[in-house]
Amino acid sequence: MKIETDRLILKEIGEHNTEDILLIRSNEFINKFVKRNSPKTNYDALQFILTIKERTRNNETFYWGVSLKDQPNLIGTICLWKFSEDRKTAEVGYELLPDYHRKGIMSEALNAVLNYGFNELGLHEIVACTNKDNENSKGILLKHHFILEEGRKDEGFPDNIIFSLKKTS
Repeated sequence: MKIETDRLILKEIGEHNTEDILLIRSNEFINKFVKRNSPKTNYDALQFILTIKERTRNNETFYWGVSLKDQPNLIGTICLWKFSEDRKTAEVGYELLPDYHRKGIMSEALNAVLNYGFNELGLHEIVACTNKDNENSKGILLKHHFILEEGRKDEGFPDNIIFSLKKTS
């Protein structure tokens, strides 16, 4: 499942993306804001890719690697996951290598994924959980009209705040 924008290709990840996924998911700057077990080796990254492929096959997630149209390497990822039982709500997650921050890249990718979620999957609401100190992430969510859900908690992640965006008619 591929999505193209003016500058980007959002594409399925595969085993050939192991080094890119290792680079992205083990990046210290990104991991400052994300609590997770980061891959330490290519094997770890490959295990993650295989897990994502299985979850994609099972319709548990839609997960794209983000690359510039003129470069084959992945510079980030974006996904829709944590679908509600009725499949009307999902969470968006994203990460981008720091060298590509503040260039509108993730904004362009997010716009495409929001469009896909609302118009192709029929979602009514998309939520996003981000670290309260991640100014870049908060900024992109506000730019795309997400609303901070005051008082809503991300279970197990006390440093996160939750934003939501409802489909407009």
